[in-house]
Amino acid sequence: MKLWCAALLAGALAGADFDILIRNGRVVDGSGNPWFRADVGIKAGRIASVGSFPHSTADRVIDAKERVIAPGFIDVHTHIEGGIDKVPRGDNYLLDGVTTVVTGNCGGSEHPLSEWFRKLERTGIGLNVASLVGHNTVRRQVMGTANRLAAAEEIARMQALVEEAMTQGAVGFSTGLIYIPGTYSNADEVAALAKPAGKHGGVYASHMRDEGEKVLAAIDEAVRAGREAGARVQLSHFKIDNRRLWGSAVKSLDLVERYRREGVDVVVDQYPYDRSSTNLGITLPSWALADDPDAIRERLSTPATRRRITADMAKRLRELGHLNYSYATVANFAPDRSYEGKTITQINVLKKRPRTVSAEIRTILDLMAAGGAQMVYHSMGTADVERIMRYPNTAVASDGGVREFGVGMPHPRSYGTNARVLAEFVRVRKVLTLEDAVRRMTSLPARTFALRERGLVREGMAADLLVIDTARVADKATFQQPHQYSEGFDWVLVNGTVMVEDGKLTEARGGRVLRHRSVTP
Repeated sequence: MKLWCAALLAGALAGADFDILIRNGRVVDGSGNPWFRADVGIKAGRIASVGSFPHSTADRVIDAKERVIAPGFIDVHTHIEGGIDKVPRGDNYLLDGVTTVVTGNCGGSEHPLSEWFRKLERTGIGLNVASLVGHNTVRRQVMGTANRLAAAEEIARMQALVEEAMTQGAVGFSTGLIYIPGTYSNADEVAALAKPAGKHGGVYASHMRDEGEKVLAAIDEAVRAGREAGARVQLSHFKIDNRRLWGSAVKSLDLVERYRREGVDVVVDQYPYDRSSTNLGITLPSWALADDPDAIRERLSTPATRRRITADMAKRLRELGHLNYSYATVANFAPDRSYEGKTITQINVLKKRPRTVSAEIRTILDLMAAGGAQMVYHSMGTADVERIMRYPNTAVASDGGVREFGVGMPHPRSYGTNARVLAEFVRVRKVLTLEDAVRRMTSLPARTFALRERGLVREGMAADLLVIDTARVADKATFQQPHQYSEGFDWVLVNGTVMVEDGKLTEARGGRVLRHRSVTP
C-alpha cells in the first residue's frame, strides 16, 4: 500500500502527460496519405505524440468522436492589413479552419514590416501571421506612382528595401502587376527585385500582369523572375478572367507543368469561386491613374482626356467579352452604402441615365471621383475553376481579408473558402478526396512558403490543429449575404491554444508573427 501511494504521489507531482489530449479522431495528417485513427497529445504548444494513449493523462481532454483531426489551414494569399487592427482575433478565418495567413500579396505590404510585426505582437492576435514584401509598396517609396521605367539607381534603392524587409522576416516578394504603380514596371525590374528574396530563401508570389488573353506571356514573365532570383514561384489566384477565353485554363496549366518538368519550382493557388474581387480602378486604363491625385482629377475633368479614358474602357470591356458592366458589383462604397450589392448597370439606372456603356462608364468615373469602391467581378467560368482545382499543385487560398462582421458586401471567400472546398468540391462534386483537399490547405502551402513547423500532424510540429465534422462542414456565406461564418470546424487550436471550442470562438489569442528565417548567414 505504501509503495502504491508513493507511486501515486510521484505521478501527481510529475503532472499530466499532456496539456491537451485529443482522443478518438480520424487523423488526416496533411501529407495526402489516407486517414488513420489516432489520439493527438499536445504539450507546450507543440504536438508531443500521435498514436493511441488510453492510459495517458491530460489537463484537458477533447473527444473528437470520430471526427477528422487535421492540421490548421494555411492561407497563403490574404490581405489582412487594416482588418486585423479592427478584429485582431481574425474571427472569420478561425471559423473557416484557418490558423495561419500570409499577407502582403499583390504587391502591397506594410512598411516597415518590423514595426507592423511588433504592433501585432503588442495587440495580440488569434492567427499566425506571415508577410511578403510588396513591389508596389517599395516602388511607391522610391518613385511614387510615376508612369515610367525605373532608373538603375532607383532599382538599387528598391532592392535595398526588399533586402531590408527580408532581414525583418518577410517570407518573400510579391507583385501586383495590374495595379498602380507596379503595372508601369517591366520584366527586368521585377526580376531584379525578386533577387533579394531568392537570396534569403524566400518565395516570389505574383499577381501576374494578365490573367486572360496574355496569360501565357504573364506566366513566362513570372517564371523568369523566379528562375533568375533562385526563388520558388507562387502564381496567385490562378484563373482565366476573360469571358471570351473561358475553358482555356488547360493551356495555362500545361505551361506551368512544363516549367515544373524543366526544374522550376512553380505552383499556383486558387479560391473556389467564379467571381473575383478588387478595386474599381482596374476598369480604368492604367495611364489614367498615374502620378498624384491632382493629376488624376485633372484627367477626369478634362473633356478630351475623359473621352480618351471612356474609349479605352469601352474597348477593354469588349476585349473581356462583356456587353456592359452588369458583371461588376459594388462590395464597399463608403460615400453611399445603398450602392453596395448593386451592379454598375443597376446604379446607372438608379441615376436615371441611358442604358448604354458610355453612361455606365460615366457612373464608374463618378464613383472613382468620390474615392473609388471595392468590387466583385463575375469574371471566371466554372469549368476553369474546377479544372484548376484538379491540378495537383494548386493550393487553396482566399484572397480575402479579416472582416468586420456586417460591414459592406464583401466577397464571401473571406468567410467560406475552405469550408466551400470541403463541402462543395469534396463532399458534393467529388472533385478532390478529403486527404488531397487537406494537403492543398496545409503541407503544400507550408512547403512553398518554408513554414517548416506547420502543415502536418507530426510530433514536434506546432499544435495548429482542427477537429472537423466533415459531414456537416459548410460555407454559409453567399454573394447576397456574405457575413455568415462557416460551420463544421468544431475545434480550432493555434499553437496549442483553443481558439474555437465546440464551434464557438474563445477570448484567447494564440497567434504569432511568423518571421522568415533566412538561409543566409
